[in-house]
Amino acid sequence: MLKDFFSKPKKRKYATIPSEAAKHDVPEGIMSKCPNCRKILYTKELQKNLKVCMHCGYHHPMNAYERVESFIDEGTFKEFDRHLQSENPLNFPDYLEKLKKDQQKTKMNEAVLTGSGNVNDIPIILAIMDSTFRMGSMGSVVGEKITRAIEEADKQGVPFVIFTASGGARMQEAVLSLMQMAKTSAALKKFSDNGGLALSIMTHPTTGGVSASFASLGDYNFAEPGALIGFAGRRIIEQTVREELPEDFQTAEYLLKHGQLDAIIDRLELKDTITNVLEIHKQAGEITW
Repeated sequence: MLKDFFSKPKKRKYATIPSEAAKHDVPEGIMSKCPNCRKILYTKELQKNLKVCMHCGYHHPMNAYERVESFIDEGTFKEFDRHLQSENPLNFPDYLEKLKKDQQKTKMNEAVLTGSGNVNDIPIILAIMDSTFRMGSMGSVVGEKITRAIEEADKQGVPFVIFTASGGARMQEAVLSLMQMAKTSAALKKFSDNGGLALSIMTHPTTGGVSASFASLGDYNFAEPGALIGFAGRRIIEQTVREELPEDFQTAEYLLKHGQLDAIIDRLELKDTITNVLEIHKQAGEITW
């Protein structure tokens, strides 16, 4: 059964762990410290291990281009809509200046990267949100790019895969940002009605309006281990319900336990697992590519 497929234990993959003697007297940047277990790691070895700590399995953040490199077959990614850039409809102070700084820092035009590519020779349309750009906040351009990507997947008849990472709706665009929740959700509904397959992979953090819209509307909703997923903040909820919440509240593990996720997938196993899901639907004849 498909359920058994996700629950089947898998052997973890690990890169070589550097020796204690090799950790001393090295130039800055060569070593990294895991914020979870506090172990010192070779930065290059951590990157080779897809930024998953070799000691405790902590999933360090990845930017959009690192996701492409780890998930999409080499040489197959083609970016969409790089020309789209946000305006400042509310004349919010310094908004455009902050966007420009993030564009220079991340080499992205907005907080989401969209395009086409192959996953183990299977064509897909891809969207990857990047928390290093305005904390992955959703403005009008983010919603537009995701909507266009969904529509392109519908047009080509291929699966749509999205990696979510967001602090929520972008306050500098107010209601124009909130409108993207409805627009992206409507695009996914049309895609689903036409027989499309959508896979959502929630990464740390996926919060606010993003979690309450397209991030939770996949035919499969997956997450990376330890990801924070939720709408309102923990403190706000505790003040509203007037009770203390469980320690693991709003983690991927909590959501899986309560039926809000289909599976938690280790990053080292992600590409192979997603490939298997796509192959299952292909063999069932539900979709053809």
